[in-house]
Amino acid sequence: MISVAGLTVQYGSATALDTVSLSVAAGEMVALIGANGAGKSTLLKALSGVVPKTRGEVQVTGRFAHVPEGRQLFADLTVEDNLRLGAFGLPQRDPSWVYEILPDLAPLAGKRAGSLSGGQQQMVALGRGIMARPNVLAIDEMSLGLSPIAVRALALALRELNAKLGIAILLVEQSARLALSLCSRGYVLETGRMVAEGRSAELTADPFVVNAYLGTLLEEPT
Repeated sequence: MISVAGLTVQYGSATALDTVSLSVAAGEMVALIGANGAGKSTLLKALSGVVPKTRGEVQVTGRFAHVPEGRQLFADLTVEDNLRLGAFGLPQRDPSWVYEILPDLAPLAGKRAGSLSGGQQQMVALGRGIMARPNVLAIDEMSLGLSPIAVRALALALRELNAKLGIAILLVEQSARLALSLCSRGYVLETGRMVAEGRSAELTADPFVVNAYLGTLLEEPT
């Protein structure tokens, strides 16, 4: 669904991404981890076409949806109106099917998005993303600033989306522990360069990844 080869992105004279390569297959859940400023968000913006590439190849097959960092909801609109905006340009904008996949959104449908908790807002952002009926969904910093309970609910929702709808997912996270527990494969990005990749089990046993991003043994979220 996603194929990136030798991607370089520059902002003026500064190189944000340096010959980065990455792939996500149909129905796969893949993690992209790295510290703040590593270039993770720039990679998603390049996939979305928000920033131009300097060199390299980017190919996205099927419909692509991007859930941005910081949620970026329309605070004065209701949850349902925010969801409908995710289907802008599509003939079907009824969000009832999203409420079946993400049932926690149903009782919030008439509330202003700006009145919700951070975890609820992130769930709305996720629902808005899937309203586009994507084949592949990229999520930027899903857990940022949220409580463990909210993160657990979102993690379970991602698994449901992947299992029930077959949506391929690229999960971009500072929280390596969360991302690698959810995804079967992962990549590690540092200062614009890909420094490690492999199966999640391999990465969690890699001394470099453990020392830099995990610190202790990885546990599966429940």
